[in-house]
Amino acid sequence: MINTNIYKAVYDLAEKLMKAADQDDRETFNALYAELQIICTSNEKTDKDHPEQWETLADFTEELEDALAVYEKALEKAIAMNSKDHMSSVGFSMATLQIELNQTDAAIKSLQHAKVSANKIEDDELKKEIDELLEKLTTG
Repeated sequence: MINTNIYKAVYDLAEKLMKAADQDDRETFNALYAELQIICTSNEKTDKDHPEQWETLADFTEELEDALAVYEKALEKAIAMNSKDHMSSVGFSMATLQIELNQTDAAIKSLQHAKVSANKIEDDELKKEIDELLEKLTTG
């Protein structure tokens, strides 16, 4: 379970990052992103480390390859904790980036792993999105 204070800090930063992005406020966005990055790196390899913070960081990482690397880190942490919810959502996010990077085979693998993890979660919407994207890639 993620530390409550860290969760609140990450959630608040995510909201502020979205607002800054919507307003095209690059300076604020960069400052907030740096704050989120510090939270992630300062908690790394401690008992406060959690896939949620890394997944959020990846969500706001603009360079696709960089974002993919951060999602990889989030996925490793989710697997270590056996967090099926995070394994599913991170796998889905990775697949969408892999598609943008024309890495279709990697995207299919990410979705297949996400689908297995999703069998144990309650988020029916995510399950449906995983299934639909996987079907689109494997039948298209």
